[in-house]
Amino acid sequence: MNIHEYQSKQVLREFGINVPNGKPAFSVEEAVEAAKTLDTKVYVVKAQIHAGGRGKAGGVKIAKTLDEVKGYAEELLGKILVTKQTGPEGKEVRRLLIEEGSNIAKEYYLSFVNDRNTAKIVMIGSEEGGTSIEEVAAEHPDKIIKEYIDPAFGLQAFQATRMAYKMNFKPEAIRKASAIMMKLYNAFIGKDCSQVEINPLVVTAEDDVICLDAKLNFDDSALFRHPDIVALRDETEEDPKERWAAEEGLNYVNLGGDVACMVNGAGLAMATVDILKYYGGNPANFLDVGGSSTPEKIATAFEIMLDGGQAKGIFVNIFGGINRCDVIAEGIQKAAQIIAEKQGTDGIPVPVVVRLEGTNVEIGRKILEEKPVKNVIMAPTMEGGAEQIVNLVKEAEKNS
Repeated sequence: MNIHEYQSKQVLREFGINVPNGKPAFSVEEAVEAAKTLDTKVYVVKAQIHAGGRGKAGGVKIAKTLDEVKGYAEELLGKILVTKQTGPEGKEVRRLLIEEGSNIAKEYYLSFVNDRNTAKIVMIGSEEGGTSIEEVAAEHPDKIIKEYIDPAFGLQAFQATRMAYKMNFKPEAIRKASAIMMKLYNAFIGKDCSQVEINPLVVTAEDDVICLDAKLNFDDSALFRHPDIVALRDETEEDPKERWAAEEGLNYVNLGGDVACMVNGAGLAMATVDILKYYGGNPANFLDVGGSSTPEKIATAFEIMLDGGQAKGIFVNIFGGINRCDVIAEGIQKAAQIIAEKQGTDGIPVPVVVRLEGTNVEIGRKILEEKPVKNVIMAPTMEGGAEQIVNLVKEAEKNS
């Protein structure tokens, strides 16, 4: 789960972390009123969306008067902001952060993430802050500093101090920088974060160390322990299909393509996405129906995949273990019935290639053979099924 920058800073304040004073605004009037409460000569007007790269996309403005704050608020609210992380469709700006300016002397990068290879938490730092960490890693790999933290012991003071020295903080800021690192680690652990990213972490001309920007992501599996974090969720920033799937107990990730796939098991789902790409397809989604399904659940999965007209074809790739092939077959039939009733059609409107293996596979195939569903084709192998659905979608595109 992601939250907005201003919400991330609210969380960081709970842990005594130094962040600029600021207030959220949902209208132009609120933006001006928020600016009036700040004791500063320079105001920063920031678009609040769940994506990085806002500055380069024109989503961060510097204002010196209330009139300029008003003008920038009018410009940004309702604007579609396109960044590297939003994709070409962009995201609408529905809220702003009005913040006091900072007298920046130097910018740094700092983050905490889980490292699955070592089963540790890794603190990543760089003296090249304010830009994409991917760019820094590609152009200046020697500028990326890592400190591995054993969660059994936590971040030790000597590790934080060592990181501050390696990041080349000036002597006057070493203690403040290492103290902020310790507090950020406490926030990471205390709120069950999957990522804490501060970019930039700045040293001011007055030698203060401030988290100028903040991005916090949270482990969905631990949200039951943090109702205060759940309350910060902004559903307008989430993909509606992904939200719908989560409500139905399905694991769905929109990949933006036109060949939808429904699979059981995350490993098989990833392999299915790969094989669709191998045959020249553009996967529309990652959809794992889980280890135990019902015909109703399968029907819902079809509705989600077909919603909005994104999918031009569907590949059902099931290896039945706990999930039985006959249940999948019944679900496909039920989906065709529901879609026909809702859309006034005679079944599923796009080609569907089905590959079934495993528990009750013969029964599942028999169900679909004895009561065929329009546009549903059986495939004997995973490779053959993937190639077939990609060709069908490409053929449909040519004829459209």
